[in-house]
Amino acid sequence: MLSRTFARRAVSHIETLLAHAGVKPTSHSPGLSPTIDPSTTFLREADGSYASGHIYSRISNPSRSTLEEAIASLEVAGSSSSSTIPPPTASAFSSGLAAASAIMMAHSPNCHVVLPDDCYHGVPAQLIDVMENLGVSWTPCDMTNISEVTDCIETSLARGEKTMLWLESPSNPLCKVSDIRELSKLAKGIGGDSVVVVVDSTWAPPTITQPLLLGADCVLHSATKYMGGHSDVLCGVVITGGGEVGTKLGESVRSVQTLIGAVPSPFDCFLVLRGLRSMHVRVERSCDNAMELARYLVSHPKVSAVHYPGLPTHPQHEIAGRQMVRYGGMLSFEVEGGRERAMDVAAGADLVKRATSLGGTETLIEHRASVEPEDRIISPEGLLRVSVGIERAEDIIRDFEVMLDRV
Repeated sequence: MLSRTFARRAVSHIETLLAHAGVKPTSHSPGLSPTIDPSTTFLREADGSYASGHIYSRISNPSRSTLEEAIASLEVAGSSSSSTIPPPTASAFSSGLAAASAIMMAHSPNCHVVLPDDCYHGVPAQLIDVMENLGVSWTPCDMTNISEVTDCIETSLARGEKTMLWLESPSNPLCKVSDIRELSKLAKGIGGDSVVVVVDSTWAPPTITQPLLLGADCVLHSATKYMGGHSDVLCGVVITGGGEVGTKLGESVRSVQTLIGAVPSPFDCFLVLRGLRSMHVRVERSCDNAMELARYLVSHPKVSAVHYPGLPTHPQHEIAGRQMVRYGGMLSFEVEGGRERAMDVAAGADLVKRATSLGGTETLIEHRASVEPEDRIISPEGLLRVSVGIERAEDIIRDFEVMLDRV
C-alpha cells in the first residue's frame, strides 16, 4: 500500500475554523462530533504525574479545554499578523456574569472600573451588590465623549487605583458603538500598562468584531448568546491577548476560574461547540434580517426612534463601519406613549417571542425598562429591544406590522 505523509495546512479564515470547531478525531475517538467527557477526576500515574494533563474537573476538563482552544483562536483569526503576535488564551465560565466577575476579581482589590453609562444592567448590579465589598469601585462614563473618558481614567490613576476601561460595543440596549481602537490607544497613552482595556463583545461575536486586534487586552462574551446560538446553554468566556498585560490578566483570570470553580459542565461546553460550528451563517443571516427590519421600523409613523449601527443616521455609523464586518443582529426602537404603549406593542407579538436573552435562532422582543432595577433604569420607557433571528425577513416584518398597527 502506498504510504503518503501530508503536512497539515494552516487555516486562518474564521468561517473555516468555526465549521470545524472542536473536531479532533483520533484513533481513540474517530467521531467528527466533539466528545463529552463527564469525568471529574483523572488517573494519576505511579510516579505521581498526570499523563492526560488533567487532574480534577474544576481545574480543567477535556471538553472545556477543547472549547477554550476553539474560542481563543477566533479572536485573531484572519489577521495577517496572527502568526506573529502571541496567541490569546481563553477561560470558560458557567455564565457571562461569572466571566465578568472573574475579570474584576482578577484585578482587585483597589480596582476602579470605568464603565459605560448605558451597559447591560447586570454589570453595575454586580458591582454594587458584590464587587464593591471586594474593593472594586466604578464610575459610569459616556464612552462616546473622549474628554469624559480621559477625565475618568486620569482621576482613577491619580488616586493610585488599578484602572480598568470597560467597553461594551454595541451597547445594551441603546446600540452605542465604542471606538475600540481609539479608546484603547487613549487609555494606553494616559496610563500605559496601568490601564487594562476590557471589551464586552457579546453583541458582536468574532465574525463581526475582534477587539484584541483593535488594541484591547481582554474580551468578554456571554457564550449563552451567539456562540451557543440555540437558547439552551448558559456559558461565559474571557479571552485575553498574548501581550504582557493580557498574559498577566489571563493568568489571574484562570486562577479565579480554578479557585472559585464557576465552570461550565462538559455538556455545556459541547453545546457551545455545537453552536460555534454554525455561528458564522447564523450571525450573517441575523445581521441581514436586522438591517431589513431597521429600515422598515425607521419609516413607520408609530416609531419615534430606531437604534441600529447599520443605519446611516446612527451617531456612530462610521465607527461601526470601520470595526464591524457587519452591523449586528441586535436593535432597539422607541414608540411614543411610554411603557404602556411599548408593552401593548410587544403584547401583539406572535412569531416574535417575548423573552429575555438574545442570539438564538428565533426573534425576541423585550421591554427593557421593566426588567431593569427601578433605581437604575437606563432604557427609555418606550424602548423595545429586539434580537433578530434567522427566520425569513418578510415574516419577521409582517409580525411587526401587525404589532404596530394594532396599537
